[in-house]
Amino acid sequence: MASLAERHGKVIRLALPIMLGMLSQSMLNLIDAALVGHLGQVALAGVGVGGYAMFMMTALVFGLSSSVQSQTSQHVGAGSQQVSEPLQAGAMIGLAVGLPLSLLAWWQAPALLSLITQTPDVQSVATGYFRWRILALTAIALTLCFRGYWNGRQQTHLYLRIIIVVQLFNVAASSMLIYGLAGLPSLGANGAGVGTTLSMFLGLALWLWVSMTPARNTGVMASLPSFATLRTTFALALPHSMQQVCFAAGYVVLFWLLSRLGTASVAVGHVLVNLSLLLILPGVGVGVAAMSLVGEALGRDDQHGAHRWGLDALRVAAALLTFLALPMLMMPGHVLSIFFSSPELVALGTLPLQITGVMIVLDAAALVLAQALMGAGAQRTVMMLSLGMQWLLFLPLAWWVGIGLQQGLLGVWLVQLCYRLANSAGFLWVWQRKRWLVPGALNTV
Repeated sequence: MASLAERHGKVIRLALPIMLGMLSQSMLNLIDAALVGHLGQVALAGVGVGGYAMFMMTALVFGLSSSVQSQTSQHVGAGSQQVSEPLQAGAMIGLAVGLPLSLLAWWQAPALLSLITQTPDVQSVATGYFRWRILALTAIALTLCFRGYWNGRQQTHLYLRIIIVVQLFNVAASSMLIYGLAGLPSLGANGAGVGTTLSMFLGLALWLWVSMTPARNTGVMASLPSFATLRTTFALALPHSMQQVCFAAGYVVLFWLLSRLGTASVAVGHVLVNLSLLLILPGVGVGVAAMSLVGEALGRDDQHGAHRWGLDALRVAAALLTFLALPMLMMPGHVLSIFFSSPELVALGTLPLQITGVMIVLDAAALVLAQALMGAGAQRTVMMLSLGMQWLLFLPLAWWVGIGLQQGLLGVWLVQLCYRLANSAGFLWVWQRKRWLVPGALNTV
């Protein structure tokens, strides 16, 4: 049996490309915003609104990645000859959902974006940008399937290589189309949408090329999937997609709540939320690696090994997140001064930032074990626990403490600290109960 150091090393080797790739992917909307920034605040606001709407649409197909990955890893562990069947099923579902959904969203773009902003100028820019971005929804759905498939086969380096090429192309194409360089038309904010959409199709083409090369082709698209695999893939994808949509909607409610506390609270809260979402990416990356390792172990019927992989990954994530949280805990003023020049805002955010640092560390169990449970096929359990904690515990208590008891931003962040602790404790409890190891008990807490 491999030593603890060897197991930790394997987790890190699988997780590192995923971490770097996710960090790069999280920069996609920021790149568009940075390139459009010189066009003025209306264009910048429009791209921000359109980007958020696109994020919500992408969340509807996001579950395909974990669904394909968990099944693929189990097939790999079992030595199955049908290892590519989950990819085939995911691709069929991606086409069946992505094409009509993108057409509907393109048609109803003005109505959809009017729910986010009521400013006519911003809405006009956002609609144009979003309509270009939504054309890539099907390509994104298929890309998620390929990413899940190759991550499930523990070829995580492919994701990093492809996303780097995609990002470089996106910067070049968007720059030329925004400002009309190299003889291309100047499209303004729409150019950012066109460039990003083209980069998504390039990414899909690269995934197809990689998957079809003789060295890696294992009958990826050689046959149609069985109805049973289609049903399983959809059943696993739906809860994760719904979880992503509701998770994002929860942040909309949080910012609405902060807006009731004043502009300063919104400004500080925006920075704290974005910092935390960025710094938890290593934990998510380790969790995605754990998904493959747990699924593979279950595929070869090694239940003890599957359970150990979850805890091994948790130790790695906890160490990484603790290291990343140290600057927020030890020198919060210096961190906040990067974003704010106002002493009042720095003072308002100091203690909440330190609380955010503690939250990131406490979040390790939820980040890792949620993904590990999905590797075992327990997507519905993850959805119920995550959304129950967010919508039934955190958001009502945040309203009561922050608004009702008038404890302001600090009160909301203390509630969030308790929520993160309870969330991680819940996932650790589910993991240690081991009911996810019993096929008949899957997707039950």
